[in-house]
Amino acid sequence: MLKVFNSDISNPDNFVVTIELVPGRESIGTSTDTLIGIAKDAFADGRISAVSITDNPGGNPSLSPDVLGYEIFKHGMDVIVHFTCRDMNRVGMESRALQLARMGMKNILALTGDYSGKGFGGQGAPVFDFDSVILTAMLQNLNQRFLLSGDPDGFFTGCAVSPFKTTEAECQAQYRKLDLKIKAGASFIITQLGYDVDKFQELITQNQIKGIKLPVLASLYLLSPNSARVMNRGRVPGAMVSDSLYNRIIAEWEQSSKKGLESAVERASKLAVILKGVGYNGIHIGGIHKSFKTVAAILDKMATIEHNWQDYLEEFKSDDKSDFYLYKQHVNLNKTKDLVKTKSQEKPSSDAKKEQFLENLFDHYPYRFMKKAHELFFNKSSSFAPLYKALAEIIDKNNKGWLLKLLVEDPFKKLFLSCRSCGDCAIQHIAFQCPEYGCPKHTRNGACGGSRDGFCEVNKDKKCIWVRAWSRLKKSGESDELSKEFIPPRMWELNHSSSWLNFHLNRDHQKNGDI
Repeated sequence: MLKVFNSDISNPDNFVVTIELVPGRESIGTSTDTLIGIAKDAFADGRISAVSITDNPGGNPSLSPDVLGYEIFKHGMDVIVHFTCRDMNRVGMESRALQLARMGMKNILALTGDYSGKGFGGQGAPVFDFDSVILTAMLQNLNQRFLLSGDPDGFFTGCAVSPFKTTEAECQAQYRKLDLKIKAGASFIITQLGYDVDKFQELITQNQIKGIKLPVLASLYLLSPNSARVMNRGRVPGAMVSDSLYNRIIAEWEQSSKKGLESAVERASKLAVILKGVGYNGIHIGGIHKSFKTVAAILDKMATIEHNWQDYLEEFKSDDKSDFYLYKQHVNLNKTKDLVKTKSQEKPSSDAKKEQFLENLFDHYPYRFMKKAHELFFNKSSSFAPLYKALAEIIDKNNKGWLLKLLVEDPFKKLFLSCRSCGDCAIQHIAFQCPEYGCPKHTRNGACGGSRDGFCEVNKDKKCIWVRAWSRLKKSGESDELSKEFIPPRMWELNHSSSWLNFHLNRDHQKNGDI
């Protein structure tokens, strides 16, 4: 089994370069041959540690990264396989993981995945049986099984994080979920795409403060007018291209395609050397669709300008003063960095009272009510817990759970939570919001990377429930509770049963105690 990427990125003295390849909707043909050619040229060049291959990007069908990766793998190039949770349930995902292990491809980028796109006959059914945290935990479990069976080489699992968030709640949600991914067993980190150097530095600073020592690769992209347009308009979840950068790219390409490409290479090269200078362990280059030559041009340019990396910092500063930063690096004339802890941006006073009223009405007061109810009826440490368990046993023994559910549980939970009757309730993990109703991806371990300005990737007119969770918890002085513990996957065998009985009878995901 090739272990080039694992070995390279595990050495802190290396600056690792990987390339992202995006398969198309064909099994043979020019585009597929081109990707194979890029991988062969990358292997011959010798400066690339691995190619990563996307898994149905945008939720749309494409050639499997497993089969394309295996072909590339056989040519000698190490491969990172993107593994999303969107298209398979837990049985299918474990089967796929075993297949990848058998094929020798054990570098995995574990992702929740974009929402489902269109396939034959229309939009595909989104599965999202797991999220990326649970997937990472599953792969670690498989590693233990491999070890017991005599295979010492387990999955080398990476995770993604999106530091390019504009609100405090989104930033906090991303970093809290990153903590869970690391606890679940992630071994390396790859960022989403953005062009704000202060946000890139924010991630490094946050990791240093928390003592996180995993290697981090920063995503770059060879931006064309088309790719810049779709990212600027929010059509690539998690990727950020500002209005000013988009307009600059359009102007460059309007001069000539040659000028546009040269500018794209130069921009990627400058950002790459900055990222190397501020402490990233490598770069992950996307937007390479036609030839390896552009990658070689970026690497060649980097070699000539990396000693002047601080000269380019101002080119990658955000011009949006409303963006939130946990930390911001200010570069003075002597080019030393002063760390400043930033405060949340204040809303205009004309909007503040209205927003405060709505927040109290729809978030703070419901949260306080639901929390009190939960402490009273669903606390296994309370003095009433034995009584509730005894009552639950009587109801269950007499097969009256359906009656409890019909007359009491469903009316209450549907009114206050739009309950979907999963039977394995997780509202307490998301500040008393239902993940089955409120989140299209049903995430129980933190926000996905697709939100934009606080709003859901899928339901763009609704706030992300993790953003709302942060607001509820912060107002109550409990922000440390956000994504504090790993939450096991939903137990489908409990679907449409009474979650109240399941809780007190230790049937649900909390059977080992409060989580």
